[in-house]
Amino acid sequence: MAITYLESIVVGALQGVSELFPVSSPIGRRSRRAAECCARESLETWLPPDGMRGRIQRWDPSRSGGFRMVLTYLDPVEAPGKSSDATDVVDVEFAELVPPERVMQQAVFEAQDPSYAGTMTMTWQITATSAGSEVSVIATDVPPGIDQAAHEAGIASALAHLASYVEAADRFTTG
Repeated sequence: MAITYLESIVVGALQGVSELFPVSSPIGRRSRRAAECCARESLETWLPPDGMRGRIQRWDPSRSGGFRMVLTYLDPVEAPGKSSDATDVVDVEFAELVPPERVMQQAVFEAQDPSYAGTMTMTWQITATSAGSEVSVIATDVPPGIDQAAHEAGIASALAHLASYVEAADRFTTG
């Protein structure tokens, strides 16, 4: 059974997506903040959900590239990992890039439990609004072993971290 759900948040004026789109392109010139938010080190900061920290082991920001992230639970007793007692390891491929609107990722968790098997699609949509940009995440084909409520909360916390990251950058550059 395919599980699909949506989470979104409005952040500051985020109008592009990452170093995946070259700074020399017209879209790239408009998306300096997005490039900063989606650089490897930035993703390690804001992408992990509450209760986790992330480390990117492999990084290929090209249109056919992707990354491998190790998510470590700060308290593994409360939330055991999929890949080990304390970690979730996910391999992500960039399946579609539509600058400056969308990044579609194909994510596969490293896990022995077959309930976590399969390829989950995460679509990050960026829409300009009068208040800044709305960033929405749609998750489809979520493996059945991933608890929907916990996953929705994780996505919502990652989006909240992104909003905080952008707001902190705004305070730094304007203050």
